[in-house]
Formats: sequence, structure tokens, C-alpha cells
Amino acid sequence: MFTNPGRFHGKVALITGASRGIGLAVAERLVAEGARVCLTARTPGPLATAVAELGGPEYAIAVAGRADDPAHQADAVARAIDAFGQLDVLVNNTGINPAFGPVLDIEESAVRKVFEVNVLAALGWLRHARDAWFGANGGAVVNITAVAGQRPAAGIGVYGASKAAVIHLTRQLAQEIGPQIRINAVAPAVVQTRFAAKLYEGREDEVAAGYAMARLGTPEDIAAATAFLASQDASWITGQTITVDGGLIATGGGI
Repeated sequence: MFTNPGRFHGKVALITGASRGIGLAVAERLVAEGARVCLTARTPGPLATAVAELGGPEYAIAVAGRADDPAHQADAVARAIDAFGQLDVLVNNTGINPAFGPVLDIEESAVRKVFEVNVLAALGWLRHARDAWFGANGGAVVNITAVAGQRPAAGIGVYGASKAAVIHLTRQLAQEIGPQIRINAVAPAVVQTRFAAKLYEGREDEVAAGYAMARLGTPEDIAAATAFLASQDASWITGQTITVDGGLIATGGGI
């Protein structure tokens, strides 16, 4: 994995959903390039393990809580700034998909929860980051969305609709919060994580055959794109969604 050890020197990032998978890979990439990070997720144990893997409290802290809890959002932002003196990057990675099936068959309560966590929480994190630091000092936001938010996907339509909302909000917010704050998104196809396991488990070769690159994504693939958008290398990019799909859309394959 290519890294630029100095690209995030002196920078601080807050990453949600960061105890494993894509979120942890993003944290590893940013720390490797010089950042210090605040990790959030629901469960303290895996977060503590992630902090240790990143080198301990000199490089990372963890704040456990529900991503859609405004009190948790405010606390994590405040603790990141208290621990490291600033906040430069927000990565909205948390996402849930508790229901599978046709959209009209999904219980309304489940639909509401998906939008609360995947959409409203992302807005909440940005609001707290803006009020505490970004508004006065600037910052970069990267939202982790999904290819399912760009095109229909069987069985995960509610999840896709929530991610489509995040893609649109990324464009809308770029217009509203620039130039102090840049905001972009990364839209992965199927990535080899526990979260996406039901989409490929037991038939990985079959699923990968639909990708031009003939493989599924890895968390590191998404971390690389996220690091680019969060860095000064992307200083004139805002309101964009980078599709990281191994050529899935190019081949016309389905998720």
C-alpha cells in the first residue's frame, strides 16, 4: 500500500464506525500518513483493540456510543479536540442495513432507523464539527456512501435510498458550506467486510465475475480514495462522489 507519510502530518481526523472494516482501514491509512484520530463506534471493546492496533493514545482515542445520538456526537467531537487540539477531517462511515427485501415489504420502523443512522447522523456529525471547529478553521468531510445509492440493487433498496440521499446532500452541502469546508463522498461496490458478507459469502468468485477487475473491493481500496479526498491533494474538489467499484458499473453487473 502506497502512503505519503507526511500528507496528514499535524492533522486530526474523527472517523465514525471505525472499530473494524472500512472505518478502521481509513484510520490506519490516515495514521500511516501522519494523522491522529478519534474513533467512534457502538462497542467499547473493539474500539479499544483498534486504538491499540493504531499505536495507542499517542495516535488514537476512542469514544463509544450510538452514531445517531446527538449527545454522543457532541461528546466525541469535543473529546477529539480536547485530546489533540484541533479537528481537520470528518469521515462519516457509519451505516446500517437491518432489513433485506423489497422496499414496500420493509417495516416502516426499520426504514426510519436506516435513514436516522445513515443520513440524519451524518448531518449531525457535520453540524457538531462545524460548530466546534470547522466553521472557524475549515475542514474536510468524506461521506462513505455506496454504489447502491447510484443505481437500484435487489434487496437493499432502503439502504440504497439512504445512500442516495447522502450523495445528494454531499452536493448540496458543498454549495452551502464552502469555501471553509470541503465535502465529498466515496461510493463503494461490494467490499469484503462483515457488514457486506451476505452479498458475497459462499459465492465470492461468482460475484467477483461481474467486476472488470475480477475481484471484490477491500477496506484498503476505500481507505485510499477517502484519504485522497480528505487531503490537500483534493483541495479544489468538493461536492463530488468518487465511485470505487472495481468496474462493476462499467460492466453492467449487478450488486
